Amino acid sequence: MSGHSKWSTIKHKKGIQDAKRGKIFTKLIKEITVAAKIGGGDPAANPRLRAAILTAKGENLPKDKVERAIKKGTGGLEGANYEDIAYEGYGPGGAAVLIESLTDNKNRAVADIRHIFSKCAGNLGENGCVGWMFDKKGLVVINTADVDEEVLMEIAIDAGAEDVKVEEDVFEVITEPADFEAVKSAIEAAGVSYIVAEVTMLPQTMAELKGKEAEQMVRLMDMLDDCEDVQKVYTNADIPDDI
Repeated sequence: MSGHSKWSTIKHKKGIQDAKRGKIFTKLIKEITVAAKIGGGDPAANPRLRAAILTAKGENLPKDKVERAIKKGTGGLEGANYEDIAYEGYGPGGAAVLIESLTDNKNRAVADIRHIFSKCAGNLGENGCVGWMFDKKGLVVINTADVDEEVLMEIAIDAGAEDVKVEEDVFEVITEPADFEAVKSAIEAAGVSYIVAEVTMLPQTMAELKGKEAEQMVRLMDMLDDCEDVQKVYTNADIPDDI
């Protein structure tokens, strides 16, 4: 499987452990809060909030928690003041790592993230060092067993998708961010289930890792995912399925 959707797909396929469910909910609530603060509490007029709510529904975040997060963002309730901060760096073997962070303490965030990189044979870099290697795209990942390729191609392209790729046992439907919701809705309307549906950062080229470097990269990604200040992590690392 390519690195395009590897991390999201693996996490959804193996299921999310209960121990991590709370952390995922916390990250979703933070994103909804910040989106509402920046663009207002009306999802119809706020694309970032709309996307955050769709993601929250996909992860079964209770509706009352969504509504409370929106109220916090719009000033209806007191809450922490989060900052959007991006971090970039290199993992084992020089693989690119792009991090989206929401934090109420940027000193803590950068210290924790730098420590994680150092523990996993990587290093935190300057802003811009790897960001140019990624493109912001909409992505829907579907098991090849769940739909015929020609049928999916017709549904996706007619709805505005940019491309449909086959990656081993999955289809990757790729869109421009503005077309993501329309394509996702068309796929849902056709009764096709998906593994992952999100606006993400897709790498332009892949960095193949093997052996110890691949194992260290998996550890790096897991530790970053567990960091309370990290919202999303992207990489161009291509790792063997057995690792």
